[in-house]
Amino acid sequence: MLTYDELRKDEDIRTYIEQADRSLLALGYTEHSFAHVTRVAESSADLLSALGHGPRTVELARIAGYLHDIGNLVNRVDHSQSGALIAFRLLSHRDMRAEEIAAVVTAIGNHDEGTGVPVNAISAALILADKCDVRRSRVRNTDFSTFDIHDRVNYSVTSSALSLNEAHTEVTLTLTIDTAISPVMDYFEIFLGRMIMCRKAAEKLGLRFCLLVNDQRLF
Repeated sequence: MLTYDELRKDEDIRTYIEQADRSLLALGYTEHSFAHVTRVAESSADLLSALGHGPRTVELARIAGYLHDIGNLVNRVDHSQSGALIAFRLLSHRDMRAEEIAAVVTAIGNHDEGTGVPVNAISAALILADKCDVRRSRVRNTDFSTFDIHDRVNYSVTSSALSLNEAHTEVTLTLTIDTAISPVMDYFEIFLGRMIMCRKAAEKLGLRFCLLVNDQRLF
């Protein structure tokens, strides 16, 4: 069976991920390269593992997380759908079973807040892991005077963590935001749609989504 570790060592796939991120860099986007996709892969897997899903489902979540932004190779617009098609070709050429390809492609094709829906556990975990990856280190613009709102919001986040409570009833995104850099309202201006999507994803997993900002519970 095809594994996450095999894909991470695959030079062709690494090239596609690198080039996809270069395209976003040219457009002024935050980091979408190996730091992001690896974090999303591991967070997706950790969440499903903690909820008792089987090892292969957990592995497919890792694979979906690793490949989820590869569609930026084509264009940022509709990148979840183009990424799903690219993943389909890559995985089928590496002899993954049809039902596993279907699970990964469905998750990738549904991870964007514009069109995505958490249709199954893997897609729900991917949405939560992806939309909750907000952190200072994703900002690549080194000139603070030219920061746009996305740069300011991401740079203002000095710590972030996605966690599951002991009772397995709530999944919480905990953020520390430096309000001298960006007010909390700016976070909601650009990420409200993502947070609503996270709530729906959590519900798909039988959980409540909570947002904790500077020790204040907002969701």
